[in-house]
Amino acid sequence: MTAVIEACGKQYRVNPGDTLFVEKLNVEDGASYTFDKVLAIFNDDGTATIGTPVVKGATVTATAVKTGKSKKIIVYKMRPKKNYRRKQGHRQPYTKVTIDAINA
Repeated sequence: MTAVIEACGKQYRVNPGDTLFVEKLNVEDGASYTFDKVLAIFNDDGTATIGTPVVKGATVTATAVKTGKSKKIIVYKMRPKKNYRRKQGHRQPYTKVTIDAINA
């Protein structure tokens, strides 16, 4: 069984056992989290349930494995011949989750 979920403004196609890196969730490491915005469910027999906009009563349960920060990216702004240079680093926080079950 496969599901399409919406998490933190992005859509992910997930199967049980998958590992995802999503934007930081307000959950402790090792705790369970439920995604209730399930947009579509695809069964193994080929049938599909498409939500309008979400599938009613469908949830996806996941376990938060780790919370951390991704690699640093450098934001560099420059205006030629104007003596304007700005260098800034950014590390985006994330939560690593493992999908446990798709409840439809």
